Amino acid sequence: MEPWRAIDGVNFTQPGTTFGLVGESGCGKSTLGKTILGIYQPTTGEVRFQRQVISGLSKDATRQVRREIQYVYQDAGASLDPWWTVGRSLREPLEVHTQLSRPEIQERVEEMVTAVGLALHHLQRYPHEFSGGQQRRLALARILVLQPRLIIFDEPTTGLDVSVQATILRLFQELKERFALTYLFISHDLGTIRLICDRVTVV
Repeated sequence: MEPWRAIDGVNFTQPGTTFGLVGESGCGKSTLGKTILGIYQPTTGEVRFQRQVISGLSKDATRQVRREIQYVYQDAGASLDPWWTVGRSLREPLEVHTQLSRPEIQERVEEMVTAVGLALHHLQRYPHEFSGGQQRRLALARILVLQPRLIIFDEPTTGLDVSVQATILRLFQELKERFALTYLFISHDLGTIRLICDRVTVV
């Protein structure tokens, strides 16, 4: 009996696009996304990003890559510390990954929270004070402060009602064009994939 595999030969290059990865639960979509990010290591082969091998790197080198590749999880609120204000949560990646001064960090945070459609006074609030749609905006702002090149979305509209989903998808499109981003969009929802993706692969 042939062993079961989660992902096999993977080979796609789609810079500057929204690339859809669709398939049923358990087929390996999230595994692939987390392997690209470096959370998992490939058992065979290698991961390349901008023509450079990024699998199997040292801890310091991996940290540098993660500035350019960011991951948006299904549970947006999980990326926001419940004990920290939103402002502190958005400043933290810049304090860890950059040498920006405090004024520069604050300027970047304010730029991104405005870019995702929220107000500056929201920076003083805590995650539990926001709706599911707003939490997704905040999670995206936290990622954008690092100015990544690739964002991996893992079922980013799960649990939202239809009207909020549409608003969030429009925001994704606007931010992609504004910041020249590339998206890998993981979903089992063909309707959502059809709306946002330029190219699609079925796993």
